[in-house]
Amino acid sequence: MPDSVLTETTKSEKKWKYAQAPPSASVAALSEALQVDEPIAWLLCHRNVCSFEQARDYFRPDLSKLHDPFLMKDMEKAVDRLTVAIHRQERILVYGDYDVDGTTSIAVLFRFIKSLNPSVQFYVPDRHSEGYGLSMTGVEWAAENNIDLIITLDCGITAVAEVEWANELGIDVVVTDHHLPSVLPQALAILNPKQPGCTYPFKELSGCGIGYKLVQAYTIKHGLSTEWLSQSLDLVAVSIAADFVPLIGENRILAYYGLQKLNQNPCPGLKAVIQLSRPKTELTVNDIVFSIAPRINAAGRMGDARQAVALLLCNEMNDADVQAAAINTTNSDRRDVDAVITREAIEMARCSENFSQRKTTVVFGAHWHKGVLGIVASRLVEQYYRPTVVFSHVDGLLTGSARTVNGFNIYQALLGCSECIEQFGGHEAAAGLTIKAENLEAFCTRFEQEVDRLILEEQLFPSLDIERPIRLSQITPKFYRILRQFAPFGPENPQPIFASEAVFSDGTAKIVGENHLLMKVRQEDSHSFSAIAFGSATHLNRMAKGLPFNMAYTIEESTYRGQTEIKLIIKDIKFL
Repeated sequence: MPDSVLTETTKSEKKWKYAQAPPSASVAALSEALQVDEPIAWLLCHRNVCSFEQARDYFRPDLSKLHDPFLMKDMEKAVDRLTVAIHRQERILVYGDYDVDGTTSIAVLFRFIKSLNPSVQFYVPDRHSEGYGLSMTGVEWAAENNIDLIITLDCGITAVAEVEWANELGIDVVVTDHHLPSVLPQALAILNPKQPGCTYPFKELSGCGIGYKLVQAYTIKHGLSTEWLSQSLDLVAVSIAADFVPLIGENRILAYYGLQKLNQNPCPGLKAVIQLSRPKTELTVNDIVFSIAPRINAAGRMGDARQAVALLLCNEMNDADVQAAAINTTNSDRRDVDAVITREAIEMARCSENFSQRKTTVVFGAHWHKGVLGIVASRLVEQYYRPTVVFSHVDGLLTGSARTVNGFNIYQALLGCSECIEQFGGHEAAAGLTIKAENLEAFCTRFEQEVDRLILEEQLFPSLDIERPIRLSQITPKFYRILRQFAPFGPENPQPIFASEAVFSDGTAKIVGENHLLMKVRQEDSHSFSAIAFGSATHLNRMAKGLPFNMAYTIEESTYRGQTEIKLIIKDIKFL
């Protein structure tokens, strides 16, 4: 197979996109230095791990390699102000966003400050009445409760007016955020590696990660025990996984050790959620994304995110079990609402005028629950594979969530629609926005124009990013043991997807579950491997005939009745 290929396909099929091969000389040198097979060295070089020292750091993450937190702009100011507040027992408000990153951030910083100053409270804005970030309502609440210092977490970088008002009321504000800044608020200190003039070496921390760095800086400044740092790593790992920040650099170190704590000794709140959702013996990033995070998020989506913070702050398992059960019920309600609105949105899009000729999807439902708009937008992208905005009617305005297709910058497209938008924020993959109801038609037109201008034709088709082709005979127990050490997987360090040509089933393929194929596969020069292809029951007849096919897959391990074997998880099949 060539190193870079786009296969011809219909829109319902996936294009297979092969990664650019790293220099062969680098691969050969690393293979020799590490005494590993060529495919392993290839995978490492593709991740910019090209020397023995880099490989050592990659395979053996080390907490001592975390950067000095005082390299972050304004960290000294932030720590000094927090020091004064704790020394004087001032009233401190920890103010976080209502999603997983925000609620875990609150739990980390609140618990730490509480151990030093009981006069600390937390605040989470209501998604429906206040919206995202530091709100005027929140500032008013702080003033009414005689707050001296507000510390924002995972928000605040765009809160220019809100911070200005807090200043006028005599409340100091320290902003900690990881979103892209534009006009900076006049806060006492701003901790954000992405702000102009900040030379902090790693720019991609989660919001909770930046809160963790503030705690780290305080403990260094005052010579405190590092116990708080180790005890909060499970919460930091959950934030990293849930917020889809790149799993490289500091994030990889924090996630590596955070997953260890999550598997061995999680805080009571997370332990209770795990007991309700745990799919297997060892939790991975995927388990956080698909099992843990949705439950924590459900509180803020459907009701009050303070419920999630209360869960994460539980000290006793009995309390945590009660809180987790309530959140689990909320998540079930969220799934029901999500399913109903998704069906309505798909039908509305399908029936809209000139839909087949458009490159965007924009739908509006006056009664749709604001808390699930992002989920519904993601479902529409899966269905129609176009940049998508889903709106609902909230307090006289239309509030929307935007999601996009692989590789297309939705934030940039919305920038081009600014004359139709009252307010928006986000990043390349997702955004939130508010428009006037009378501007909906104008927004639809402008959004279509901007996407049409910016999007590449190949981005309008679903694709599968395949790292490299291999022979099945190259998959050995040693190969898999080393491959496991590439984890934790996530953005910029994905689980490798391989491709193998001219594979065939040995005739034992069968349907399991509702629509999945379980089979044994092999090539001419290999032994058979167990494999499962989810949602692929339509291929059963061709499998039974022994027709050869190419397959894209990941490699995992499966244990059944005490027997452990390598198993291939098939992502796509193309018959020859």
